[in-house]
Amino acid sequence: MNHHEVVITGLGFVTSIGHSRAAVSRSLRELQTGLAPWEAIAGDSAGNGAGGAAKVAGRLSGFDVGSTNPAAWSWPSEFQIDPNAVRALPPQGVYALAAVQQALAEARLTTAELGHGGTGLYCASAGSPRMLHYHLGKLEASGWQRAHPHGVLSSVAGALNFHLGAQLGIRGASCGFVSACASGSHALGFAGDEIRLGRQQRMLVVTAEELTAENVLPFGGMGALSRATEPRLASRPFDQGRDGFVPTGGAVALVLESAAGAAWRGARGLARLIGWGQACDGYHMAKPHPGGRGLVDAMQLALRDAGTSPAAIGYVNAHATSTPEGDRAEARALLHVFGGHPVPVSSTKALTGHGLSLAGAMEAAFCVLALDEGFIPGQAHLVEPDAECAQLMLPRETRLIQPHMVLNNSCGFGGQNVAHVFATTTTP
Repeated sequence: MNHHEVVITGLGFVTSIGHSRAAVSRSLRELQTGLAPWEAIAGDSAGNGAGGAAKVAGRLSGFDVGSTNPAAWSWPSEFQIDPNAVRALPPQGVYALAAVQQALAEARLTTAELGHGGTGLYCASAGSPRMLHYHLGKLEASGWQRAHPHGVLSSVAGALNFHLGAQLGIRGASCGFVSACASGSHALGFAGDEIRLGRQQRMLVVTAEELTAENVLPFGGMGALSRATEPRLASRPFDQGRDGFVPTGGAVALVLESAAGAAWRGARGLARLIGWGQACDGYHMAKPHPGGRGLVDAMQLALRDAGTSPAAIGYVNAHATSTPEGDRAEARALLHVFGGHPVPVSSTKALTGHGLSLAGAMEAAFCVLALDEGFIPGQAHLVEPDAECAQLMLPRETRLIQPHMVLNNSCGFGGQNVAHVFATTTTP
């Protein structure tokens, strides 16, 4: 079977390091952090209990979607969002709409061009625990008699697909992915396959998460959150002083197309998705395999799918969330795969924080920027590498050199691992 080449033609960002391609690129190049002090408030709890484990977060400037009443939400004026369109949205849906607008504009697409059946939509989001908590509380208070008509549509994990599919007029493939912090990467990999196999001409991949106490603080009970109060000391992937991840929210959208279809439209390919792989640790429901067994398999499968070798990879965007066990497991996996071919490695979560199901697609979009613009993000906030990670090549500053192939890792609970290989649109 002939496989169709896949190119990325559009990117959209609502992140802690910027709400546009230009802003995000500048932050990655200059290692400007989006982390800031954060006081989590869940209902009337004022951040008590597990809230003590989260004092820093990747904040989103200009957006206010904290209310349970969508009529009170606001967003930056550069985004044209109809207030009526958000009445039943989960809060992160506002971020998603803003990211989609940017991605379609860069790809030179209108919504009218999305409804012919050749365009599909794959999303990733954990839903809105805040809205679910609110609506269930109201339902219980009514004696389980009065359910809000938007209770389901504004809270469950598939809500992004419900709303975006309808608002964009999508008639092609549509699916939501829920595989913890590998969700966005699964959505991206399977979207690429839809094009490679000729099932779809184009795919939108949209991932989004809210930043709320309800979404974040349960991780405090697992000891997974950083307790640091200083933003530059909070998210420190691979550093011996790290103590957990820093949360963030936001959204990223990517437009994937067949190379032939993009060329026919006159759209510019930013980078190519040339391979991906996935594998499970088969080890523990929350902890990674100590040797990164499943991640090794995922990376090797991705390289094989791409028809390339470790020596051809010019940069790895690591999943590394700044947790002791996770970073060490990934370091061991990287050394297993790339040991004989040292490659620059960094985790951009040092700048953004960890976006949970958003993370994989967000960092894939960062990889596309690196390929299209010719730079390798440095490892921000690294003071002293963990002894288990010190053998990795961890450049402290961004390098203004052109990688021709990059690999992006994502790992989720249950040992779910995904790796993607991206390449420039021209052969070096």
